[in-house]
Amino acid sequence: MSEVKVGAKAPDFVAPAYYQGDFTSVKLADFKGKWVLLCFYPGDFTFV
Repeated sequence: MSEVKVGAKAPDFVAPAYYQGDFTSVKLADFKGKWVLLCFYPGDFTFV
């Protein structure tokens, strides 16, 4: 696994997503050259 550092390029990844009323997969490389905001949070209704 790659180490992620603030200000460094993020490693490419694929993640499930809900987009325009449908479930799909997205990969970071699809957004190359665009501004991207990555938000991570614990799953809803977990005890974290």
